[in-house]
Amino acid sequence: MNSSLFGTLRTLTAATALIMAHALLAQGGGQVHGNFSMDGQLYNDDEQIGAVKPPADFGLNAWTNLNYRSGNFEAGMRFESYEPALLGYPAGAAYKGTGIGYRYATFRKDGLEVTAGNFYEQFGQGLAFRTYEERSLGVDNAMDGVRVKFSPDTGIYLKGIIGTQRLAFDKGAIQGVGIVRGIDAEISLVEAFPRFFPDLAAKGNNLTVGGSFVSKFQPDQDPLLVLPENVGTWAARAHYTTAKWDLYSEYAYKINDPNGSNNEIYKPGQALMVNATYSVRGLGINAGAHTYDNMVYQSDRGAPTLFDLNINYLPTLAKQHSYNLPATLYPYATQPNGEVAYQGEVFYKFKRGSKLGGKYGTKITLNWSGAWSLDSTAIPNDTVHYTGYRTNFFAMGERQYFSDFNVELRKKFSADWELALTYLNLVYDIETVQGKAGQPVVYANMFILEGLHNFNDRNSVRFELQQLSTKQDHGDWATALAEFTFSPHWFVAIMDQYNYGGSLDVEQIHYPIGTFGYIRGGSRFSFSYGRQRAGIFCVGGVCRVVPAANGLTASITTTF
Repeated sequence: MNSSLFGTLRTLTAATALIMAHALLAQGGGQVHGNFSMDGQLYNDDEQIGAVKPPADFGLNAWTNLNYRSGNFEAGMRFESYEPALLGYPAGAAYKGTGIGYRYATFRKDGLEVTAGNFYEQFGQGLAFRTYEERSLGVDNAMDGVRVKFSPDTGIYLKGIIGTQRLAFDKGAIQGVGIVRGIDAEISLVEAFPRFFPDLAAKGNNLTVGGSFVSKFQPDQDPLLVLPENVGTWAARAHYTTAKWDLYSEYAYKINDPNGSNNEIYKPGQALMVNATYSVRGLGINAGAHTYDNMVYQSDRGAPTLFDLNINYLPTLAKQHSYNLPATLYPYATQPNGEVAYQGEVFYKFKRGSKLGGKYGTKITLNWSGAWSLDSTAIPNDTVHYTGYRTNFFAMGERQYFSDFNVELRKKFSADWELALTYLNLVYDIETVQGKAGQPVVYANMFILEGLHNFNDRNSVRFELQQLSTKQDHGDWATALAEFTFSPHWFVAIMDQYNYGGSLDVEQIHYPIGTFGYIRGGSRFSFSYGRQRAGIFCVGGVCRVVPAANGLTASITTTF
């Protein structure tokens, strides 16, 4: 299926969706729903923090989603505008201009679902295939083609996809050059074959197994290397659940895929992840582990960055902190070319009325995660197979990329007061994770106090006091935050992030920012003014660089 055919398909999909939606609306049937969001920023120069005002002075990201559904038919589109895009956005290839970035038409009947146009999809946990949008990062690898889902019987689910991936935006979505094809099958044994698993069904347990195969096609135009034009990945998974246990495992294998990120080697890739959760009233235990080896998988071997045209997704094993200092200074990003990682968490709630629980109970959470390099050995003078190195599967190397040990104690003292105290101990290989060559490993300790006070049913204040100590990087930091809520409509927040250095001789800089907003129904308006520190912003182990900025930011979101 060539690019011209995909172009024709995209045009026909958009035209068909509009014509059918218009016809159905004219008949007075169906439902229309959608949302609108806008983020705009007016920039100032700020020499102290290195913020430079761009030529346009103002950046704008805006999206409108419009969806129509009537009976078995659904159609929709997303209108996008970047005039120009906010500084540092998106994570990968550039977005600019205004146009339609997403459109689709879907029909469902008798267990069959067919989508033509754009779609997001995931096989298992995504080790072989996942397309998704993370708007805060500017990550969008939506498929553009055809997807078919079919459930021939209860508990049996089949999927098939083919198309290209979104790469960039220039007055409309721009697709990558590679073609992605994939199939996936999943069977819930208890649902599909209850007579063969009566014990599982009687106890409310279930076992689901699945498998998938994904292939990308890209012509070989390299004058020096003989590159595989079809690169396949297969994956298998199993998920077992009971009233107390949730066990999941997935394995993926990718054939040799020489590309810029792995120095053009011909070594196959593989990934394995396992996770176990035990939960009863007042107690939860979770443990997970994974290993990734040479698992960068992009539909274009010459993709501009590692954010672009990713076919698969490699989840991180690190706690996603919501507090300012751990979330913005040293968040961990998955190392797709090779890492071994572990994570464990224990949650316990002391009962009300007990000595430690008190009147309202007390919650404690302990979490630890760590990531290391692979135990690998370089293969010198490998002029025959060009596999680069050999590894010991699931074995840790000598280099530690990351470690995060944290303890949170949360206690409600009265009907009006609740406090939480958190301690974090962090080891962070900033050279590997953020690409800061020659920089030493960061060892940091953090203390965070969070409080919530309800003045009455409508008004409250939440505050945070955070402190980070380290003798590496930029030294010590402190953050203070206060949020006032005047329900049901108004909120005001003030925050200051302060780099005071401690034992290191650094320029002491404040990063103050103030925000106020208004909420009504499904609409939210907010305005902020202040400084933004240069650094990285991460979601789910995927990060983008955020430049220093000073200015006024406006945000509007609404749903209908």
